[in-house]
Amino acid sequence: MRLENIIKGTGASIVYGNAGSDITSICCDSRKACPGSAFIAVKGCSGDGHDYIDSAMANGASAVIDADRKGLALCADNFYGHPSGKLNLVGITGTNGKTTTVTLLYNMFRNLGYECGLLSTIANYVGTKRSETANTTSDPLTINLLLSEMVEAGCEYCFMEVSSIGIEQERVAGLEFRVGIFSNLTHDHLDYHKTFAEYLRCKKKFFDDLSPEAVAITNADDRNGSVMVQNTKASVVTYSCKSLADHNCRIMEESFEGMMLKVDGTETWTKLVGAHNAYNVLAIYCAAIALGIGKEEALVAISRLESAPGRLDVMRGPRDLNVVIDYAHTPDALENVLKTLRDVAPEKELVCLFGCGGDRDRTKRPEMAAVCEKYADRIFVTSDNSRTERTEDIIEDIRKGFSPAGLSKAVCISDRREAIRTAILLSPAGSTILLAGKGHETYQILGKEKLHFDEKEIVNEVFDSIS
Repeated sequence: MRLENIIKGTGASIVYGNAGSDITSICCDSRKACPGSAFIAVKGCSGDGHDYIDSAMANGASAVIDADRKGLALCADNFYGHPSGKLNLVGITGTNGKTTTVTLLYNMFRNLGYECGLLSTIANYVGTKRSETANTTSDPLTINLLLSEMVEAGCEYCFMEVSSIGIEQERVAGLEFRVGIFSNLTHDHLDYHKTFAEYLRCKKKFFDDLSPEAVAITNADDRNGSVMVQNTKASVVTYSCKSLADHNCRIMEESFEGMMLKVDGTETWTKLVGAHNAYNVLAIYCAAIALGIGKEEALVAISRLESAPGRLDVMRGPRDLNVVIDYAHTPDALENVLKTLRDVAPEKELVCLFGCGGDRDRTKRPEMAAVCEKYADRIFVTSDNSRTERTEDIIEDIRKGFSPAGLSKAVCISDRREAIRTAILLSPAGSTILLAGKGHETYQILGKEKLHFDEKEIVNEVFDSIS
């Protein structure tokens, strides 16, 4: 593509290179620069790309572009031929439920016979081709490259998680979303956004930027659901499990095996469990309807879906123990899961094991403790991804959220593997044991090391030792 066409309408400018020259690749990492490439210099959170212009040119870059974050995204959109406009792109934002919702939509539409793409916390998929992901919302060069690969592979749909940080950093600028979904807004990422108002503003910006041709689907039961769409140009669709809305859902029956739901007056079975998953199911139903899928076809497809990896994964073991692995790592997500487990097995002892990530929002740590104390009969406080913080310091922050009664039923064990083993071995027969925070992750970050850590493997080892 001609260099001048890459920067057209982006606000970016050419620092080095001929406007008419042919560019075969673009990058914002000087180490990836090569003959035929354009290096885009952007000032980011952890460094300034302008400091690496000389390095990019030494590696043979044919051009250098000066751009802000939005300009970077728009350059990527131009270079890859506006791929989002050639797909039915669905984005979901909110604190909890993003991964579950996009994964369910991806599996649902594949089961309906469509080629699809997925951009999520767990992994990215172009059709069935998987690639790993470093962030909930990737950088704009990666996003547009993957979208272009989806178009090339014949995909009709792409389902994408959209994080508040991704929105604030303009990673989704220029993308043409066909549908936008709001799940909920609770406490998270305040280490980055500093205030809840700023966190809300970033989420709302996603809906403010939707086109008149798009559909904005919002949770009417969330106190910020109406705020999200008050300035959107898109058509608005509401969903609710508690009040009147465009689409409604009620839980009729519930067990560890799943739920019987009544969606818009029709009963349907889902293998998912919990009130929070009733909202997830309703959100994907709304998206399917917005994308032209018939009601009955959508409900049948929903009834065949499995949960996303690391979301309420139940492992049944000796002594009638049920170990549940879930990614819950915010106060609201933890409360949703604990309440679900309490409702499903009210007569059983409920044990919760959790920690909090290091180098992240410290203010939610005592809140996690308070939520856990409210529902759990026994509590194990341990490590999560401690990163460069001392696990003991994180645990001390958590302990501040317990009342004296909560502290009396809490055990602190820094080593998560040992904490899991102890929790299972000490739990009475028939107990439900929640391992919260890791979910699909098969690693633990301690210091700057990323170590293999698969909770399913650990649980099976403990089961084998007592069977």
